[in-house]
Amino acid sequence: MHASDPTMHIGELADQTGLSLRTIRHYDEIGLLKPSGRSEGGFRLYTQPDLERLLLIRRMKPLGFALEEMIDLLSIMEARATSSEDDAGVAAKLDQYLSEARERREKLRSQLEMADEFVARLERL
Repeated sequence: MHASDPTMHIGELADQTGLSLRTIRHYDEIGLLKPSGRSEGGFRLYTQPDLERLLLIRRMKPLGFALEEMIDLLSIMEARATSSEDDAGVAAKLDQYLSEARERREKLRSQLEMADEFVARLERL
């Protein structure tokens, strides 16, 4: 983190993501989202890339990915973004996660359709 990078405290990060302070602290403890720095008083400091990472994590949650899977997937995504070489192993793992995400999304779509049918039925009563 450079001194000129704009930073935010955990409360602001929580406000911008809709996640609780407890959740964000837990993500720090398990290594899912480390703060970019600390203030002189020891408070966590986050940057725009940290916010973007947390928003990405939040998008994984409805698909039911385990925290370990999220950590693995984020490391794969970072490897793809920072490497100029195609790593067949990384590409294969990414394809596997993509397939899994599509399957989980389809399951959610089906559940939402059933919920909509139920709501419509209740509205007719």
